[in-house]
Amino acid sequence: MENQNTVRKPRALSCIQPSGVPTLGNYLGALRNWVDMQDEYECFFAVADLHAITVRQEPAKFRQQIREMFALLLAIGLNPEKSLLFVQSQVPSHAQLAWLLACHTQYGELSRMTQFKDKAQKHADNINLGLFAYPSLMAADILLYRPDVVPVGADQKQHVELTRDIGERFNSLYGDVFVIPEPTIMKTGARVRSLQEPARKMSKSDENQNAFISLKDDPDTVMRKFRRAVTDSEACVCYGEGKDGINNLMEIYSACTGKPLDGIEAEFDGRGYGDFKTAVGEAVADTLRPIQERFREFMADKAQLDALMKQGAERAETVARRTLDKAMKKMGFVII
Repeated sequence: MENQNTVRKPRALSCIQPSGVPTLGNYLGALRNWVDMQDEYECFFAVADLHAITVRQEPAKFRQQIREMFALLLAIGLNPEKSLLFVQSQVPSHAQLAWLLACHTQYGELSRMTQFKDKAQKHADNINLGLFAYPSLMAADILLYRPDVVPVGADQKQHVELTRDIGERFNSLYGDVFVIPEPTIMKTGARVRSLQEPARKMSKSDENQNAFISLKDDPDTVMRKFRRAVTDSEACVCYGEGKDGINNLMEIYSACTGKPLDGIEAEFDGRGYGDFKTAVGEAVADTLRPIQERFREFMADKAQLDALMKQGAERAETVARRTLDKAMKKMGFVII
């Protein structure tokens, strides 16, 4: 019999699209926290590939990106024995529940989503139904696993709030089916900025390749990009107003080494920006090296990677199907 004093860990769910290689900013600001979450939460992590097709994808490249993202999540330290890691499209319940929830989502709610407006402007030649309705799929992604919390960035909070509205609407019509999750703004690590325009956040879609560090950048590339990073004319490694470039480099160095900002100032007192940029580049390269080594190992063993995908999908479908069947039964569908 289960020990009644056992406290169940709260359940959390996080997803990431396989749209290109994450940046150092994605890792230090969010993904590294996913690894830490595994001790505090019962975690579900998904590669959200169904969301990626609201924008046209080249099939062979897309297939490779899905595999690489799954391998990268393993490489950063997500442990399939501690968490449930899966690819969204390999769990059919996601698409099925998305249709049920789409029928309980109002046009006005979807039309207010700021991300739809932003993406519609960027992809004016392909404003498709999926782009408009994907918050219903996102609601399905979340509600299927009955999480207590959904850690998100500030830009996704609106979608989790809509998920709550949809779940509450469904429960009020049919009875208790879904857990209504709490959106929690993810505890962020370093606020990593563009190396070329430090007033903006680092982005993998930046046209300037020197503006961001990819998690797959080799040490020589990392060092070259940091040597070209924007600073200022003071030549003083100190944190302060109007020093966006140096502030950014100091925060990156702090996140990679664990050193406090005042300790960094003392370490580089009287030394120029050249020395500091070299130190930051070396710290970042050292941080990425073990991730890249594990990533190459996972990518080199296709059979193992496929087996872990299959295992994760089967486990996820077992959990998701229970929720889907309950929702369908409540709505009046015949479950056989």
